[in-house]
Amino acid sequence: MEILSTSTAETEKLAQVVAREVKPGTVLALFGDLGSGKTTFTAFLVKALGFDSRVQSPTFVIHRRYAKPPGKPIDTVHHVDLYRLTSSKEVLDIGLQEMLQEPHSLVLIEWPELAMNILPNSTVKLYFTNIRESSRRIVVEGLALEG
Repeated sequence: MEILSTSTAETEKLAQVVAREVKPGTVLALFGDLGSGKTTFTAFLVKALGFDSRVQSPTFVIHRRYAKPPGKPIDTVHHVDLYRLTSSKEVLDIGLQEMLQEPHSLVLIEWPELAMNILPNSTVKLYFTNIRESSRRIVVEGLALEG
């Protein structure tokens, strides 16, 4: 699926569609330049999944964990940002493999290039491209979506 998002409302709508389709154990790899909308999309997705968490970029802390009370299919979201890492060893050191094994979690990875060799084949890939200041092209691969 490919959309041209010309507003945050359109990005939020896409996040709502994705939220209806993801299942526990889903991994989403978010590709795109700085400022292309990866964290904004993540915030809308976390909200659409029913979390009350305030989503912030994990660029400086590498990993943020959002949790909600048990009983929901997805009870934890791991929001990982690999932008500052420089090796696959560092990816392993932050515990990404352990996050991928949590059965009731969703894992979102910004700047996932260093981790691609350990991500499951079922990883959903989202590509964010700035078109103009207020518009982005977002391509979703690996998830059947109906808008």
